[in-house]
Amino acid sequence: MVTPSRITLARKRRGLTLAELSELAGVSLQSLSNYETGRTTPRRTTVGRLAEALDFPEHFFEGPEVDELPVEGISWRARSKTSARTLDAARAAGTLAALLYDWIDERFRLPAADIPSLGKPDPETAAEMVRTRWGLGSAPAPNMVHLLEAHGVRVFSLAPEYAEVDAFALWRGRNPFVFLNTMKSVERGRFDAAHELGHLVMHGSDRECSGPEAERQANDFASAFLMPAASVIGHMPAGAHVDQILKGKTIWKVSAMALTYRMHDLGLLTDWQYRSVCTELSTRGYRKAEPEGMKKRESSQVLTKVFQGLRSTGVKPAAVAAELGLTSDEMNKMLFGLTITMVDGGGQRSATESRRALSLVP
Repeated sequence: MVTPSRITLARKRRGLTLAELSELAGVSLQSLSNYETGRTTPRRTTVGRLAEALDFPEHFFEGPEVDELPVEGISWRARSKTSARTLDAARAAGTLAALLYDWIDERFRLPAADIPSLGKPDPETAAEMVRTRWGLGSAPAPNMVHLLEAHGVRVFSLAPEYAEVDAFALWRGRNPFVFLNTMKSVERGRFDAAHELGHLVMHGSDRECSGPEAERQANDFASAFLMPAASVIGHMPAGAHVDQILKGKTIWKVSAMALTYRMHDLGLLTDWQYRSVCTELSTRGYRKAEPEGMKKRESSQVLTKVFQGLRSTGVKPAAVAAELGLTSDEMNKMLFGLTITMVDGGGQRSATESRRALSLVP
């Protein structure tokens, strides 16, 4: 039997309309509509054409029903500037990553969620409260991916083809998810992770998580979380020039622009000084990139340990992908930049054969 929701999910993942898939697969538009609504079931030969057009293994379409990630629970950074088709495709990719998480969660003990829901405090207070709860004090934040994972956030990467989608976060039941764009500089990736943490903390499923005001709050949370006021005031002189900022940004592992904004917010730069520094940083190429920035991307500790544990029992990543009904390339895109790239290989055991517990609780 073919599961209608899986046809829809695969089509959205490839960013296709019904009409476009109809042309690619050589299946009538009416038939496709019927398949996705469950009014009729495609024949085996038709499933083969759909699988080829969508680049999914045929058995993917025979799996159980899939609940897509909820639209209303996602914090899109630039909703108005990004096409609905791209957002649907990114959400579909996130849904596939959630399926991978479910598979992992059945076999490994993962850290429990420890993300406070703080009602409606201001972003500065919210950041201080989370830092206190997590025992960070005013010290620079460590590896942000590791930090999120240690507190129960499930972190995956966005597929490289969705570069215009910065990142997004949501609650799926009791589990918080963050999806990161790993094509950006390391410093900006850290800020994205803190920004999405801000959404999880301040904008739960029962609160508004989209729109300019929510984005401003998440930005302010990230700024305060990564650069605590006491630490910045203690290290940076008032009226600092660009070279001092470029040296200082390495303390908190943030972008030069982010530190400049934080210093202005804390009153360490006047309006005029802020504009002057931004202009010079832009001239030096720091508005769109981070010249001479951090080289080593922050990776996933959880995903790395999971696949190391599986390999130790003879289970290769290709077997995991096959059990989920995915290609290895599809699964690699969920892990891109977060762990060692997974490749197909022969001779792997069935992923269902390994049930050895692996504790990932820090």
